[in-house]
Amino acid sequence: MRLPIVQAPMAGAGGVALAAGAMRGGALGSLPCAMLTADRIIEQVAGLRRAAAGPVNLNFFCHTLPAPPDERAWRALLAPYYAEEGVEPGDAPPLRRPFDAAACAAVEAVRPEAVSFHFGLPDDALLARVRASGARVFGNATTRDEMRWLAACGVDAVIAQGCEAGGHAGWFLDGHRPTPLAELLAVAVGVPVIAAGGIVDGAGIARALAAGASAVQIGTAYLATPESGISAAHRALLGSEAEAALTNLLSGRAARGIVNRLMRELGPMRGEAPAFPYASNALAPLRAKAEAEGRGDYSPLWAGAGSAQIRRMTAEALTRLLGEELASVCA
Repeated sequence: MRLPIVQAPMAGAGGVALAAGAMRGGALGSLPCAMLTADRIIEQVAGLRRAAAGPVNLNFFCHTLPAPPDERAWRALLAPYYAEEGVEPGDAPPLRRPFDAAACAAVEAVRPEAVSFHFGLPDDALLARVRASGARVFGNATTRDEMRWLAACGVDAVIAQGCEAGGHAGWFLDGHRPTPLAELLAVAVGVPVIAAGGIVDGAGIARALAAGASAVQIGTAYLATPESGISAAHRALLGSEAEAALTNLLSGRAARGIVNRLMRELGPMRGEAPAFPYASNALAPLRAKAEAEGRGDYSPLWAGAGSAQIRRMTAEALTRLLGEELASVCA
């Protein structure tokens, strides 16, 4: 890494093109792997290695996948929207699956420089295999207790995800409460800390480093780049003062995003929404119809604090600009 920047993986938005651009700019490039098969992981890493030189991070989820839920109450809540949009429930989209033996085998095959985990860590046997591959292990924490737990488990770095971060809050221990990034950076855990949440420019990077972070993880600032895979409706809202909130409607788990029609009309949190990651199943046809018409009414419009200040440029140019801004602040 030429810069103390980790490009956030962002499942659904990230991919080879985004990671390659960030890497060419000097950051650690990340690939979101929670929705990829082992073969696709190997294929994407090969493509990334061809496109850019530098260290690679593969990101996986470690949630517990529950049994398929009873979705009748959820589908009944959505029934008026099906009628209005003229769609019916269809096949479920690919699930975000937890890290397993097949994914671990892919890690062993491609040997990335880093592997990061969201929602905890995999079991000891799988974690030992990841370490044996030579990868550095990063764990994501949203509370001080989670930071200490990850450090005690021997991770090489803790990603301190403040409540300002967009997308899914990676909490995994009981007693979770939204915690500002500044509070997390005040905790000494004996391993390097990567600050995440609301960092969109060089001044933000400098503040995080001054507060004790060794590096930062940046996601929202990369969403407006042409390499990101977000919808046109999502892209149009970035850089505005649009309201954001935590919601469980779009996946079944709390995540921070710009308020869309569904969140506004149903309220951002509902008990009828099936547990993560099943809530998105019933939304898939609604989302597809609206996005085809340029609307984000049923889509995850993830965004962190500071999204109004993002700049529209390529991932490589943005990364270089962040480095220049950081150097200027620190001069």
